[in-house]
Amino acid sequence: MQTNRIIQVEEKVPPRLLVPLSIQHMFAMFGASVLVPFMFGINPAIVLFMNGVGTLLFIFITKGKAPAYLGSSFAFIAPATIVIQNWGYQYALGGFVVVGLCGCILAAIIYKCGTKWIDVVLPPAAMGPVVALIGLELAGSAASTGKIVGDGVTTATVVTFCVTLAVAVLGSVLFRKFLSVIPILIAIICGYVCAVITGVISLADISAALHTSLISIPNFQTPKFDLEAILIILPVILVIANEHIGHQLVTSKVVGRDLLKDPGLHRSLFADNFSTMISGFIGSVPTTTYGENIGVMAITKVYSVRVIGGAAVLSIICSFVGPLAALIQTIPGPVIGGISFLLYGMIGTSGLRILVDNQVDYGKNRNMALTSVIFVTGLSGVTLSLGNVSLSGMTLAAIVGMLMSLLFYVFDKLKWSNDLTD
Repeated sequence: MQTNRIIQVEEKVPPRLLVPLSIQHMFAMFGASVLVPFMFGINPAIVLFMNGVGTLLFIFITKGKAPAYLGSSFAFIAPATIVIQNWGYQYALGGFVVVGLCGCILAAIIYKCGTKWIDVVLPPAAMGPVVALIGLELAGSAASTGKIVGDGVTTATVVTFCVTLAVAVLGSVLFRKFLSVIPILIAIICGYVCAVITGVISLADISAALHTSLISIPNFQTPKFDLEAILIILPVILVIANEHIGHQLVTSKVVGRDLLKDPGLHRSLFADNFSTMISGFIGSVPTTTYGENIGVMAITKVYSVRVIGGAAVLSIICSFVGPLAALIQTIPGPVIGGISFLLYGMIGTSGLRILVDNQVDYGKNRNMALTSVIFVTGLSGVTLSLGNVSLSGMTLAAIVGMLMSLLFYVFDKLKWSNDLTD
C-alpha cells in the first residue's frame, strides 16, 4: 500500500488489511457507543449487536455508496431518561420505534421534494459552522472522558492521554505504507500499554475480563407504547435530522463525493431511522451515523464500505463473545479521550473546509451574521426548553441558522437586502 493513497468507497481491501482497518473503526466508536446503554442501565451487548446490524442495513440500503458506521445516539438521552424514570425502559423503546418511523416518513418526503431546499435553509455560510460544531461542542466531552479535566485527574491519566494523542497525531504525519492507514489503532494499543504501565488499568481487571463466560446472549426486549411517553421523545426527530444532514455533508467533503445526491439523502436518512426503529423493537438504543468514524476516514483516507462492514461484523461477534466484549470494555477513558480529542477536531476542521471550498464571501453582511450567530449559539451553552425536550449546542444552532437563512431568502425575494449585486 502506497503512502497516503486514497482507498475509495467501492474499492476492495485485501483480507490482511481488512481486519486491522475494521478493528480500528470498531475501537473508534466503542467508547461513546457503550456509554449510552450504561446511562440507560442496560447491557451494552445488545447495543453492540444492533450497531453491527444497523451498519450493515445502512450499507445495503445506500447501495454501498455511503460509508458510515452507526453507533448509539446521544440525542435521545435526556427525554429517554425521563421516560425510563416514569414508565420504564420498554416504554422508551416504544418512543424509539415511533421516532424511527417518523424519520422514515421524512425520508419519503425528501425523496419527493428533493434536496435543493438545503441550499436555501442551510447555505455554506450556515452549514460550515453547523458542521464544525458537531466536533467542537464535543471537545469538552473528549477532555473529561480522557480525565485531563475535572475530577479524577492524576499524573497517570494525563500521561496515558498524552501518549495516546501523541501517537495518533505523529502517526498520521510520520507513518508510511500500511502503518499510515492504522494510526488510530496503533495509538489505542500504545495508550492501552501505557495505561497498564501507569496503573490506570490493573492486571486484575484484564484477568477478570478474560475469564468471562465464553458465550453471552444479548438481552433482547420488546417495546411498550404510551402516548405521553412517545410525545416526550418525539421532538428528538428535529435533532437527529439536522445531525444526519451535517454528518452526510462532512462525509461528502471527506470522500470527495456528493452523498446527498448519490445515493441520496432520502436513502441515508431512511437507513439511519430504519435502524433506530429496529433497535426499538429488539431492546437496543437508537442509532446514528458516528462522527468518530468520519474522523477515522478523514485521517486514514480509507473510505471503503467493506472496511465499515468488517467493523460491523466484528461488533456483532463481540456481542456474543463474552471475553472479547469484556476486554474491549477495559479500554480506559484516557485512551478513548485521547483518540476522541483528535477525531472531534477533525470534524470541526471539516466544517471550516466547507467555508473554504465554497469560497464564502465574508464581505457580505449576511454571511458574517450567519456564521457569527451560529457559532456563538452553539458554543454559548444557551438552551431552549420545549416541554421536556431541551435544544442546545449544534441542534439549536442549526435551527437558528435555518430560520436566519429563510429570513434572508425572503429579504432577497423582496429585494430588501443591502448586499445584493446587479
